[in-house]
Amino acid sequence: MKTKVFIDGSEGTTGLRINERFQCRDDIELLHIDPELRKVPEERKKMIHASDITFLCLPDEAARESVALAEGEDVVIIDASTAHRTEEGWAYGFPELSETHRAAIQKGKRIAVPGCYATGFISLVYPLIAGGILPKDYPVSSFAISGYSGAGKRTIAAYESEDRAAELSSGRVYALTQQHKHLKEMRKITGLARTPLFSPIIDDYYSGMVVSVQLYADLLTGKHTPESLLHYYAQYYDKKRFIRVSAADDAVAASGFLAGNGLSGWDGLKIYVTGNEERIIVSSQFDNLGKGASGAAIQCMNILLGCDEAKGLDL
Repeated sequence: MKTKVFIDGSEGTTGLRINERFQCRDDIELLHIDPELRKVPEERKKMIHASDITFLCLPDEAARESVALAEGEDVVIIDASTAHRTEEGWAYGFPELSETHRAAIQKGKRIAVPGCYATGFISLVYPLIAGGILPKDYPVSSFAISGYSGAGKRTIAAYESEDRAAELSSGRVYALTQQHKHLKEMRKITGLARTPLFSPIIDDYYSGMVVSVQLYADLLTGKHTPESLLHYYAQYYDKKRFIRVSAADDAVAASGFLAGNGLSGWDGLKIYVTGNEERIIVSSQFDNLGKGASGAAIQCMNILLGCDEAKGLDL
């Protein structure tokens, strides 16, 4: 029997990518809403109630409205918006972090897909705090670079316009007020005592991202080097299919450059540790539309359904 799936917000970038990934699956029946009625609450409610699983690919306010429309039904909600990532009663959709996270997804009725920047940051910081290596009160700072595909339709159109502004040909630092919407989950999920400093950069390419965290070795608990942290991450993420840890002689790291679009189109995430014995940089490289959005949403659904975790995904 096929699982009935409705994508609320199927016209956005994440919704379109989820829809594409279902085209070759014979275990999914996609429910389609009349395009002219996609913003009508009563019509959305009908589709949500008719589904077994509803994906929310909406602005936060609309996502909250959809959850309210689902009340009283047994439908599973997988929300790709920011709305519920730190809410009680919602499973956080990052199964590699711990067995507790995976179990919550397996039995969850309400699952929040992590933000793209948050995915990169948390993949690096959560294991260090869990292992007692990074003190919770460490003043963490992070920078990141991403393609423009995660910035919404208007920004995508601006980048792809023939008469676009000259400044769009350059990387642009944003969130200058330190109010980025992913900061809340970055702090809460990792357990940091203070909100991290975060400087994201949007650049002139479509998809892919690198998130980096800079660490002073003498402020960590115990003695650590790039090599020892690389070994630690490899152990922490051992047998996790969606997380790859670079080897000590990794050719990409040895080149001295990590490209933002280096893993575009791939649904996993790769971790690098570089630097020296005094100052260490830990970095995650992945596709903001893959492990950072639609790929993570489908991974959560696969875990929930008990099928191959990577079904329909590119690993």
